[in-house]
Amino acid sequence: MRDGSAAPVRTCVGCRSKAAQSDLVRLALDGDAVVCDRARRMPGRGAYLHPDRRCWEAAQRRRAWTRAFRVGRALDASAVAACFTV
Repeated sequence: MRDGSAAPVRTCVGCRSKAAQSDLVRLALDGDAVVCDRARRMPGRGAYLHPDRRCWEAAQRRRAWTRAFRVGRALDASAVAACFTV
């Protein structure tokens, strides 16, 4: 059993570095669109990104969305760009 001292760790799909879950923004699917899930309550598989536009751009370049969400179709992540700082 955990003692509560360790924070959950997730991997950023953009830069692929590990960070505390609280330092990352959760993304989820809404149909074929990737959206920010700031409340971390949307159903389904989530993906995590640093709140940095460079990580979003890296994920776009690497086409990380289909792997992160384990789907075989193209996903629209354009709405996610508004969630991140420059």
